[in-house]
Amino acid sequence: MEHPLTTTAVELRRFGHEDLQAIRQTLLDVHADAYADQMDEFNQRFPWFVDHWGEHPGFACVIGYDGDEPVGFAYGAPATPGREWWREHLSEPPANDSTFSVSELMVRPRWRKTGTAERLHTALLEDRPEALAVLLVDPDHPKVQALYEAWGYAKVGHRQPFPDSPNFAVMLRHLHLPTVS
Repeated sequence: MEHPLTTTAVELRRFGHEDLQAIRQTLLDVHADAYADQMDEFNQRFPWFVDHWGEHPGFACVIGYDGDEPVGFAYGAPATPGREWWREHLSEPPANDSTFSVSELMVRPRWRKTGTAERLHTALLEDRPEALAVLLVDPDHPKVQALYEAWGYAKVGHRQPFPDSPNFAVMLRHLHLPTVS
């Protein structure tokens, strides 16, 4: 059965570090809707994560809108050279190890399973100069991990960045290799 919403109605808009104050509440509102039934202590710290990532000069964000209504977003920032947290999981890093860290990809429930997440993710990464993208996936969501694998990511290890966070799967993807469909 086809989903009643299509991604053609969703307009993607790009934002950077200088736009954070203008988009911050939108990010918080989408998160509150997307995680309404999962607001544990870790998820309640989301405003801190928005500010932490948004203060990075290379912060990049794509927000999808259906008319004036935000439906989801993806954001991240370039990793600090030499301090990429995926390094501990590879015996030998690639020759070009420049990395873009995908911090969040979130779609409100009503727009899930419409292709919106993939469009947001693609738009976030399509013009990145870095060679690699890295992200963390909660292992309690194997369908999400499988989706990222379908988008070209490979699991390289596990990482628990905070004592109360999940022990996430670390997923790494080459950005400039031809993709196989």
